[in-house]
Amino acid sequence: MDKILEAVVMSSYPNNVKQGLVRRVIEAAKQPMDSEQCWSMLELSTKLYLTGDTKYKREIGKEVLEVYGHYHPEEFEEFFNVRFLLSLLQEGYGPLGKRSHYVLDYIQLGLQFVLESPSANSIFSLLRIEVLRKVCERPSPKQCAKISKLLTQHPQCIPTGKHQVLFCQQLIRCIGQFQCVSEGEEDIMEFLEQVNKVSGLLQRIWRTQTSAILPSLKELFTIISSTEEQEAPSNALASVVQFVPLELMDGVIRNLTNDDSITDVQMMTAIGRMIDWVSWPLGKNIDKWIIALLKGLAAVKKFSILIEVTLSKIEKVFSKLLYPIVREGALSVLQYMLLSFQHSHEAFHLLLPHIPRLVASLRKEDSNSATSSLEQLAELIHCMFFRFSGFPDLYEPVLEAVKALPIPNEDRIKHLLGQNAWTSQKNELACFYPRLASKSETGKIGLINLGNTCYMNSIIQSLFMASDFRHSVLNLTEGNSQPLMTKLQWLFAFLEHSQRPAISPESFLSASWPPWFTPGAQQDCSEYLKYLLDRLHEEEKTGKRIYQKLKKSSLMSQAVEHHYLNKTLIEKMFGGKMMTKIRCLKCLNVSSREEAFTDLSLAFPPPDRHLCGSMSGLLVEEIGPQFIEPPENPSQLTGSPWIRRKAPRAGEPAAPPMLVETLGFQEPGEQANPLSSDTVGVDAAKDPLSAFGEQACGPKDSRSVLDLINYFLSPERLTAENKYHCEKCASLQDAEKVAELTEGPHYLILTLLRFSFDPRTMKRKKILDNVSIPVVLKLPVLTTPEETENVWRREKDRAAPESGFMSVVYDLCSVVVHSGVSSESGHYYCYSRECTDTIPHGQPRDGTPKPASDKQLDFEIQWYLFNDTRVSFSSFESVSNVTSFFPKDTAYVLFYRQRPGRQSCPLHEALAEAGRLHGEPSLHKDLMEAIAKDNILYLQEQEKEARNRAAYISALPKSPLWWRDFDRDKDDDSSSGGCSPAAGGGGSGSFHGLVF
Repeated sequence: MDKILEAVVMSSYPNNVKQGLVRRVIEAAKQPMDSEQCWSMLELSTKLYLTGDTKYKREIGKEVLEVYGHYHPEEFEEFFNVRFLLSLLQEGYGPLGKRSHYVLDYIQLGLQFVLESPSANSIFSLLRIEVLRKVCERPSPKQCAKISKLLTQHPQCIPTGKHQVLFCQQLIRCIGQFQCVSEGEEDIMEFLEQVNKVSGLLQRIWRTQTSAILPSLKELFTIISSTEEQEAPSNALASVVQFVPLELMDGVIRNLTNDDSITDVQMMTAIGRMIDWVSWPLGKNIDKWIIALLKGLAAVKKFSILIEVTLSKIEKVFSKLLYPIVREGALSVLQYMLLSFQHSHEAFHLLLPHIPRLVASLRKEDSNSATSSLEQLAELIHCMFFRFSGFPDLYEPVLEAVKALPIPNEDRIKHLLGQNAWTSQKNELACFYPRLASKSETGKIGLINLGNTCYMNSIIQSLFMASDFRHSVLNLTEGNSQPLMTKLQWLFAFLEHSQRPAISPESFLSASWPPWFTPGAQQDCSEYLKYLLDRLHEEEKTGKRIYQKLKKSSLMSQAVEHHYLNKTLIEKMFGGKMMTKIRCLKCLNVSSREEAFTDLSLAFPPPDRHLCGSMSGLLVEEIGPQFIEPPENPSQLTGSPWIRRKAPRAGEPAAPPMLVETLGFQEPGEQANPLSSDTVGVDAAKDPLSAFGEQACGPKDSRSVLDLINYFLSPERLTAENKYHCEKCASLQDAEKVAELTEGPHYLILTLLRFSFDPRTMKRKKILDNVSIPVVLKLPVLTTPEETENVWRREKDRAAPESGFMSVVYDLCSVVVHSGVSSESGHYYCYSRECTDTIPHGQPRDGTPKPASDKQLDFEIQWYLFNDTRVSFSSFESVSNVTSFFPKDTAYVLFYRQRPGRQSCPLHEALAEAGRLHGEPSLHKDLMEAIAKDNILYLQEQEKEARNRAAYISALPKSPLWWRDFDRDKDDDSSSGGCSPAAGGGGSGSFHGLVF
């Protein structure tokens, strides 16, 4: 019968004819048959099954084997013996070079017919040994899947005892070497199915034998932590982790992170490879294991590992958000990595270039998964904005991309940041602040944040960029008995000459720190600035006088020299004077008091008060980037804030509301000098009031610095509970109080009073109004008759008025920005530029100005953005628009520098002359040596770190290029159908790149 069957199978008849003939042979096989005939048929069917070159032949072989197993069990058991199976497993079947791949399938098929036979146990024992041997030989994924299928169907064949643990470990080794060689989608799906079968076998073993789990995991960690492997282990290992019971997680992680035998490089290699597993599409709980290990490393303070791994892997994790099949796990890992990396902006900033593109891709996908991920991503981004504010130039494109998405409230943001930080102790991360390979391309140097010390850093950078002040500090002589000023000199010198990208202001902080400040807490930068300037001022008053070179200046008269040499450096640079006058409205008696100031604190006008219609003080002007020359005639010096305007004649149109053109006092009935056109601009001659209105006031719903200064200078009515006690009337009377500037400081500091105490919440709340900032402004300064006469005598021989106001021009040089909603929290950064004299050194003193083209215009002078260690190029446009993009980022402290002119004080002229004579300040010997020594030390540190890092990185596994995901997504934009990442599938190429 075997000859007949073989002839039929090998014949050229059509398959349907063959099938009929085969059916007859099979039916005949169900009848009683002698042993020899059975063996012949079993041998033939075995040959067809194992070496048949077509699926049809193998199917016939299978069918015959099943019939003989059912109807001739004794003969089948005799044929399917241990010796035969051992030969199949060790030697294979078929000619050399063409051994059959179906041996394991054949054994699985035959086992079902010998389970109850006496030889069953012998067969099981043989298979327990042979499957272990097979696995140790590292079979292909397909053969491993066949072994797993065999053992899953016949668990009696699974190795037992110590061999079972070894089998699990070797099976994991096999999985670690699995590779999918094809990029076809069908092949990939088949590969994933094979991996699932193998890991499913491990799950079955672990479920019945939990003692095998920990040794298996130890082997898994050995594989992924190995630094000796030429190729990285397969991501298929992710399929193993998903079956580890979560209740074992804490113990496993604790043992790993506290194992002293595991080196940092091994741990970093392992966690890096685990993070790569987020791309494995069939894994469950993989993200939980990754996050648990990251948390475990944080618990034992392995911050260097966490930082290195986060910075090297976060972009790859981010790129996996493109793929719906792995998006959920990738987003969980990304959230933890970002929210825990709070000591530095580095990790978040790595993602900034890719966020707009990802957001656009998720919008295009338009699925529930994409919508949910977008909302979570937006929440994450706003947390990062909150934690790392001060980068408006980098954040604007990202903000534009997510502007339509929900914004979390501050409590939610603080909750997320609070529960995920690696440590609550900032000093534990002090040595891990952003690593900067080289100086900023700007050439400027940053300041390290020592734990909420951005308030100090922004003030120091603003003072440093005040070039006249900086030069004066650097020119300070040795042994000046001013310890705080000396520390500031050293800090400025290092900011000027250090090779480091950022330096630590720790020494200066400890010396200048106000005693009532809480260590580590955010503070008010304006309060710190006031305290610092006051300390420096008082220190100099009690020590030696500085700036001795001014004594030798031939430009000063003896009286003027005495006046200025009696001033401290702080008074010379930042000191101004203000006259406060109160007039009784009954007797018109005026009392006045002059006081010094180093900054003007500008309150916000009431919301219902529009300044252009209600101002009654001389309006401050905003002017363009032009050369401001002294007035050509005395009529530019103007008079009183309480003048009476002439009534219009009959038939004339009524005059517009009076915007007070002058400041000062005037006797009743005295006629005021009209405001001349030169004060406000070329077109003001036609209508000076309208010109003021255009330049000083913005839209009705906006504020400007000019509004706040004018509100500060406008008369205040003292009535009701605030009545003034008039000495002349000897009683409380209604009165008006007005402030007048009598001496403009060289550097004008303006503090916008944004913080007010809210008795309801018992906290200081912040006024978030956007305030426009003029780059150049005129400030009215009251002049005495003597000062006025000196100005005019230098100009022309003409009579000067008794007194009046002169417009002093100021250029904006620094803006300190507060980001946040409370003075007790948030972040400070500053915009600054080098303000130099607009009038060139060659400017003639005869009053003829050079054309503006001979000098850079104000808008063309380079701006810089100082944000702790980071310094970048910026622009006035960025300064102006920062609050428009980031509503919580508002200008808080402004520095203006007085522009020199013929009305300038002798100090300004002396400073300019000193600059021309001496150039850059020369540092004393000790300071120069300290800087040179530190620069050498820094270069040595760089060399050592470069060597260590090279050795460190060389041990790490190489990962696929993460950005290919983005490039592929870009290329696939034009593809159609459901295979693009956005459509939720993944084309053949993209899917292969995702998994492997």
